[in-house]
Amino acid sequence: MDPAKPVLSDELLGRIAARAPGYDADNRFCEEDLDELRAAGYLRLGVPVSSGGAGLGLRAMARVQRTLAMAAPATGLALGMHQVWVQAARAVTARGESFLQCVLDWAADDRLLAFGVSEPGNDRVLFDSATVAEPDGSGGYRFTGTKVFTSASVAWDVLSVFGKDTTGADPQLVHGFAVRSDAGHSMADDWNTLGMRATQSRTTRLDGLHVPADRMVRSLPVGPTADPLIFGIFAAFELLIAAVYVGIADRAVDLAVEQVGHRTAFDGSPRALDPDIRRGLADMRSTADAVALQVDALARDVDELVDHGGRWFPLLVGTKARTVDAAARVVDEALRVVGGGSFSATNELSRLARDVRAGQFHPSSRDSAARTIATSLLGPLPA
Repeated sequence: MDPAKPVLSDELLGRIAARAPGYDADNRFCEEDLDELRAAGYLRLGVPVSSGGAGLGLRAMARVQRTLAMAAPATGLALGMHQVWVQAARAVTARGESFLQCVLDWAADDRLLAFGVSEPGNDRVLFDSATVAEPDGSGGYRFTGTKVFTSASVAWDVLSVFGKDTTGADPQLVHGFAVRSDAGHSMADDWNTLGMRATQSRTTRLDGLHVPADRMVRSLPVGPTADPLIFGIFAAFELLIAAVYVGIADRAVDLAVEQVGHRTAFDGSPRALDPDIRRGLADMRSTADAVALQVDALARDVDELVDHGGRWFPLLVGTKARTVDAAARVVDEALRVVGGGSFSATNELSRLARDVRAGQFHPSSRDSAARTIATSLLGPLPA
């Protein structure tokens, strides 16, 4: 059974797809999509059945995200950040820890979670932070810094934040959660991008944002670590992001097949009989299939607690980077196969061509992935 069907009915997906061009043209958050998906139980898909959810693991959730992205890539990407946190919490719980139970509780209450992680110029992502975390003396922290690419910035209920505490002998990276009503955070109106416009991933400024002790969840050393929190976030983020781009590739193939089927050559013969077009479509389908299978297999391994040891991070970042590149190639080939009509702003392929470009900016980038993989093979570079 398709795990998306209980929530993503054909009727709902049709409405989401119909709204996508308007969100893009108006540079507006996918508010109606969120409202309908929340009502349908989307935010609770990964929550255990005993807590009112559907109990979906990472493999099933990746398939849901792939389906949602075929209808509206930006909606899939924006709301997928919530699913990343839920699946990170599931991974942590499955590995014997309970410090992210709060995430599952918030999701069970249909509260939208978002990430306040990315920072300007910080290519170390979760392994260091430019945000200052000042202890409050009671186990909580005050955070001051700038977070970028805060997806669903206009709608989140709960925002993860992390920063660096340098008050002790050894710096610590501390992780917690803010709620919307907290003072000390503001949102810039600075989202005017090439693609993925409906995510409204605006800049968030933290100005002494106070997170009390009961919403602090982890303190870790600066630098790479295989802590369950880091593994859970990386696994869920890389694979659910990749699933969105698999969905874009799938949709590009479908659109190319459909539009080629309506075209004829100058002599009146169907373009679908042209050997070059047939080869192009075949290459597109096989390229999309290859990365889809990689994402599916690795998500299954996360669910089944497969021990890849030191190979986990190279596998995760490599799969994400490869999938994004493959999706871009598929969309580019779809434009070529369909021809000049795909260049029209009213053609869905032109929107996919813009949306797919965002993939290169999500961690881990192609260069970062290559460094991680090279380090796993050759060891780290000299200090």
